[in-house]
Amino acid sequence: MNPERDTALRIGIDVGGTNTDAVLMDGNRVLASSKQATSADVSSGVIAAIEAVLREHRDHRHRVRAVMVGTTHFVNAIVQRRSLRAVTALRIGLPMGSAIPPMIDWPEELREIVSGNCILVAGGAYYTGQEYTELDEQAIRDAARALEQNARPAIAVSSVFAPIRPDLEHRAAEIIRRERPDALITLSHEIGGLGLIERENSAILNASLCALADAMVDGLEAAIASCDLNADLYVSHNDGTLMDGAQVRRYPVFACAAGPTNSIRGAAFLTGKEDAIVVDVGGTTTDVGMLIKGLARETSTAIELGGVKTNFAMPDVLSIALGGGTCIQAEDDQELSLQTQSVGFRLQEEARVFGGTTLTATDLAVALGWMDVGDAEQVRDLSENQLERFASESQSRVADAVDQVKLSASDVPVIAVGGGAPLVRDTLPGASEVLQPEFGGVANAIGAAIAQVGGRVKRLFDYQALGGRDAAIALARKEAEENAVKAGAVRETLTVVEIEEFPMPYMESAAVDLRVRVVGNLDLAEAR
Repeated sequence: MNPERDTALRIGIDVGGTNTDAVLMDGNRVLASSKQATSADVSSGVIAAIEAVLREHRDHRHRVRAVMVGTTHFVNAIVQRRSLRAVTALRIGLPMGSAIPPMIDWPEELREIVSGNCILVAGGAYYTGQEYTELDEQAIRDAARALEQNARPAIAVSSVFAPIRPDLEHRAAEIIRRERPDALITLSHEIGGLGLIERENSAILNASLCALADAMVDGLEAAIASCDLNADLYVSHNDGTLMDGAQVRRYPVFACAAGPTNSIRGAAFLTGKEDAIVVDVGGTTTDVGMLIKGLARETSTAIELGGVKTNFAMPDVLSIALGGGTCIQAEDDQELSLQTQSVGFRLQEEARVFGGTTLTATDLAVALGWMDVGDAEQVRDLSENQLERFASESQSRVADAVDQVKLSASDVPVIAVGGGAPLVRDTLPGASEVLQPEFGGVANAIGAAIAQVGGRVKRLFDYQALGGRDAAIALARKEAEENAVKAGAVRETLTVVEIEEFPMPYMESAAVDLRVRVVGNLDLAEAR
């Protein structure tokens, strides 16, 4: 057994809207944890979190081989309409595929920021894979030459039935790179599923985030270096696996929903539960998701991201406006209401128990004895009626969310994690039991730290040409395993966690949309 691998440490970090959580882990043992306020520039908050968990383990600094980060940075950019680049949308599809222009159903304020040129060119194939017209390479070349010369262009390339004929998008990318080697190019078939509009939307969002991803990865790598760590950076994928810096730069949209996934994985690790509902109470929102066989359940429907319909893989998570920083409106000693606004990362400045003037959910939790933080004397004026109203409404909101997420009417185990976990009480309706594990406040960071490396294959396989179903699945599994090893997984630890088959009866061949996913442990011995 490799002693280098046995002694390697890793740091898991989750950068949320309110707090930046971190854990230092040795194998399955948590050596230290920390919760720091998220900084506006992200990097300084990450540095503070790293230094906090290393404060009592300075002699172990040289043993840290990997830093795994989950972040809401990208989804926040989309939702808050900031740090996004204008994108040239190049659609291959004429003379068909022009009825609905790109970005037509986007929220107006987001479209104004992201929409650059929308270019439609001839080319494309039917669902059978047969071309209906030749790719207009000259039109693509002209479009590339017309791109703005003073800025690095972001381009999203989409074509009709691209998952069946990805070669058309690849050829378009080759032409664009010859004219503009600096272009940030996203190919839609690498992002989303079969539906053109949702897949195109997903590609455009990804392209709009690529410049931000470059800046974020640079900042995180600089933060790691400034902490004098000889460690590699990994960022959490939406499915709970890891991406290296190069993958994040290319596919930032795949890191949009990593926070809830990490919390679900962390909850499973801390409790040993394979099947449960996970309620992650943060400073701004409460995320509720389902744990199935130790993994976060993925959604099977189109997801709206910032008001835009997409079709790439996302965890099936319901978010509600309840967190430690939720603002409370108390008009008199009888009336009290929970607002949708939150003080966010300013909680320790604005909450009354911390000397501020804003009444928050944390203040009410302290007054009820659910939390022991700050100065309880600052909330002694709250009436019994107000406390009862808050307790009732907060539990009702969580119970309603749990009810929407679970698969049956039966009571289910509920795991409450996050800094605001005490807001979930043992008497929660619909819960067979409520678990609040040790280190649950940093379950998201633990989920990042224990994340494995994944490998996926998602494309059409001709079962008949390959010699049958078993042969096709074996080939897909081998490809997925090689992808995982290239991404840094230990081959001996690989296991298949998903095989999905979607027959394509409308195609002439025995084609099946086959999806295989494998995961394995990160090879820490391969770090720098």
